[in-house]
Amino acid sequence: MAAATQVLPDGYVPNEKGTHADFIKPIEQSLNDDRHYRLIRLKNDLEVMLIQDPTVDKSAAALDVHVGHLSDPKNLQGLAHFLEHLLFMGTAKYPKENEYSEFLAQHSGMSNAFTGLDNTNYYFEVGHAHLQGALDRFSQFFISPAFSENCKDRELRAVDSEHKKNLQSDSWRLFQLEKNLSSPDHPYHQFGTGNLETLEEAPGREGIDVRDELIKFHSKYYSANIMKLVILGREPLDQLTQWAIEMFSDIRNLGIQPPANTNPPWTAKELLKTTYVKPVKDVRSLEIKFPFPDQYPYYTIHPARYITHAIGHEGSGSILSLLKKKGWANNLAAGTSHGGIGFEFYKITVDLTKEGLAHYEDVTLIIFQYIEMLRREGVRPYIWDEITSLAATSFRFKEKSPASGYVSRLAGVMQRGYAPEWVLSGSYLIRGSDPKTVMEGLNALRIDTWKSHLVTQDISVVPGGAFTQTEKWYGTEYHVENVSPGLLEKLRNLELDPALHLPGPNAFIPENFETNKVPTETPLTNPILIKHTPQTRIWHKKDDVFWVPKVNMYFQLKSPLSYSSPSNNVKTQLYVSLLKDALTEYSYDADLAGLSYSLDTTVEGMILSVEGYNDKAHVLLQKVVEKMKTLEIDPERFHLIQDQMDRMYKNFKLEAPHQHAMYYMSYLTQEKLWTQEEKLAELKDLTPADIQAFYPALLARLHIEGLVHGNMAAADALKAGTIIEEGLAPKSLVPSELLSQRSHLLPENCKAVYKRDVPDPNNVNSGLEYYLQIENAASKVSRARIQIMAQIINEPCFNQLRTKEQLGYLVFSGVRKQTGATGLRFILQSERDPVHLESRVESFLETRMKTYLEEMKPEEYEKQVNSLIQRKLEKDKNLRTETYRYWGQIVSGYYDFDELQDEVEEMRRTTLEMMREFFQTSILPSARKAKKLSVHIQSQKVPAIATPPAPKEGEAPVQKQEPAKLREGTIMVDDVVGFKAGLELSRAPYPVVDLLRYSKL
Repeated sequence: MAAATQVLPDGYVPNEKGTHADFIKPIEQSLNDDRHYRLIRLKNDLEVMLIQDPTVDKSAAALDVHVGHLSDPKNLQGLAHFLEHLLFMGTAKYPKENEYSEFLAQHSGMSNAFTGLDNTNYYFEVGHAHLQGALDRFSQFFISPAFSENCKDRELRAVDSEHKKNLQSDSWRLFQLEKNLSSPDHPYHQFGTGNLETLEEAPGREGIDVRDELIKFHSKYYSANIMKLVILGREPLDQLTQWAIEMFSDIRNLGIQPPANTNPPWTAKELLKTTYVKPVKDVRSLEIKFPFPDQYPYYTIHPARYITHAIGHEGSGSILSLLKKKGWANNLAAGTSHGGIGFEFYKITVDLTKEGLAHYEDVTLIIFQYIEMLRREGVRPYIWDEITSLAATSFRFKEKSPASGYVSRLAGVMQRGYAPEWVLSGSYLIRGSDPKTVMEGLNALRIDTWKSHLVTQDISVVPGGAFTQTEKWYGTEYHVENVSPGLLEKLRNLELDPALHLPGPNAFIPENFETNKVPTETPLTNPILIKHTPQTRIWHKKDDVFWVPKVNMYFQLKSPLSYSSPSNNVKTQLYVSLLKDALTEYSYDADLAGLSYSLDTTVEGMILSVEGYNDKAHVLLQKVVEKMKTLEIDPERFHLIQDQMDRMYKNFKLEAPHQHAMYYMSYLTQEKLWTQEEKLAELKDLTPADIQAFYPALLARLHIEGLVHGNMAAADALKAGTIIEEGLAPKSLVPSELLSQRSHLLPENCKAVYKRDVPDPNNVNSGLEYYLQIENAASKVSRARIQIMAQIINEPCFNQLRTKEQLGYLVFSGVRKQTGATGLRFILQSERDPVHLESRVESFLETRMKTYLEEMKPEEYEKQVNSLIQRKLEKDKNLRTETYRYWGQIVSGYYDFDELQDEVEEMRRTTLEMMREFFQTSILPSARKAKKLSVHIQSQKVPAIATPPAPKEGEAPVQKQEPAKLREGTIMVDDVVGFKAGLELSRAPYPVVDLLRYSKL
């Protein structure tokens, strides 16, 4: 514990009770934030932010420790991550290994954690009435963790499985390669995830006891004075303070400094290099990276924002604008990337075209020309004022977010060294102007202190025509060369390109923030139908909950043409992509100013949305609609977008096996779904003329249905609908064309399996989706029961299949909801084959869950149901979540705005006995009514047969398991079309009530 003579930072005064110190300066918070905050410092120097929100449904807490995998010992890489895993497995006070997860599951809760470079973050959320119990269990992880020997081996395998999940992920591979190519003397060089090699096999060869080393690591670094705690609840701040004191004051204070390394991760040896990297997916990118000053100490100015605003701009005169005109790039991103205490990186990433790949040195040159132009122009006040104004507006109208994510982020921000009174605002606001500091940041982007990664599968651009090296942990192939003398000479004699210039003033910056607030005790619970014609339906709800000057406008443009064939689907996608590409320069300013649009394809047609500050929303909508009607297809951009889509369709094969399992389950159960192969076959022969001819026909016949929700009156909502009606001028659809797609219904006693190989021959993982379909999804009884069943099964499933059996890092159970059908699904990704995974799912249901339900006490059942009900009745956190809820009902075709309340009432009527019967008749794999379909995605790498561990003294030897078999009567689906042809279809969605019930017409 800290000594009695505790030295307090500025702003803290000892509390009269002597239990802690209070921070007495006012904490700056958003004008839109009605929560109450208190910052205290416990006697052990743990800083705690307490937040009272009387309206919160979920309470939450997070603890951030200022140590991450940069502190791993060289001979135990991944130790910090392993500690994060094992910490949750029981404590001296609560020795049961799943006590914490079980408690949270019973009370609408969840938890998670992550290990970063220089921090480890633990967080949970729970039903608001159960914060005290959750905090007590949570705090013990930092006071008396068990580090159980029994759990150690299982969690080692969980870490290893997590690593293997990422083996074929390009983002993980590139991150580790960047680290691998940094200075060997810097811990950034190391492998942070860890695996069996680093945490079991190599230590075993050296006689190292990993559990002992883990305890030493915890004892060395898990000190209260480098931790930050955030607690959010309904309780008064005095009560939250008391709980913090009682439960967290016993965390040891070692009086240490956060571990830091003063050496730079990149020295002269690592700079001025180009690394040619072979990706798993067919991607082409150039990433230019600079060592950069740690930006956290400059948080009052945020100087890098000015640099990023200019370099990352997409409007006229920008790097991207010039590169697109030359046909060399599709996208560009720029910004800082925090490394650890004292070091940071600045990265500029360009998504290249084929032509851009051949000109990657010219692309590099243009980037440096722009940086030099920025230097010569200096810091322009109008740009600085815009950035400052937008930051202030963003903070002023900041909305709430889910509790666990909020406390987790805030605990991390508290580690940044901001003045305590600015811990809420420091990440947002810019205070004053400091051109000198901006220029210092800009001067860090030097022609002699950079390196680049050129990512491509095309070896023709690789010197010597081969990737000559292989990264150890992920197997990434690469080749390193010095930056060419020719490019360096051009950089030393830079000539500015006249096409490059600073962005102009932003016309989309909002000016009117009036919300005409009229507080109401009973907000509307559904939108109002304000227009209802054969052509158009417009729904509207003036925001009466959040009172922010924002609006969400969503419009479904239903077209029977868009998904009528694979060819038409591809043409629609090309049209949408070309439209967005053509609008990039115009819409980027709006995006910067907090107003954005999107246009996306669906099986029903397209969805057009405009979201953000309402002040100029109609202006953006008008421009988008005009461009939709008048788009001229640029042949050069067409071929570049066509190439992007070609690679996107092909790259789908390289997605994770569990994603393939989910995709093919949708393919088997949806009435119509065109496969990536079918779309790819149509794409290659299309021409610019095809799209120019197609899209007028696409827009010629539409049904328009919109929702306008937020700070907008009904008259302005109607105006938005009119912009689309008059701008596109379509003809109406006939009523039967408005019917949505349906789902296939499985017959009773169905036991079907569809098997495919993992397309990526190098992926060690297999995937499974195991689906038990239930009757009519329109039935409140069915929907309530399947959700209760999913709630009861969730924690035991994870505990059994992931924690105990270690089948894989990715284990999920929950509800699969489709049009006209619903059901229970299990999704697993594992090195074990799918037949084994299916057998373990069925064994879990037949034994563990059967017994669990039979032995469940009524009070335990009530806890589970109440936990589910509480989660369903959670209040919307912000305007967008409320919009999503209404929009989900509109596009579903059911318009059941009372669905939540109806389902909750049905759940309250559902008894434990009803659920036991439901399980016996519809969920048990052996049940007569059970309707099972599973998708097996089998790895092409034969899984190694694990050798059973040698028995410990006094134990019987472990018997070798026989290979798993599928249940008797299982049919293998060989002909998908034939299988689907033999299935009945569900009812099409139809409004549950007359829509005029919601009308004020």
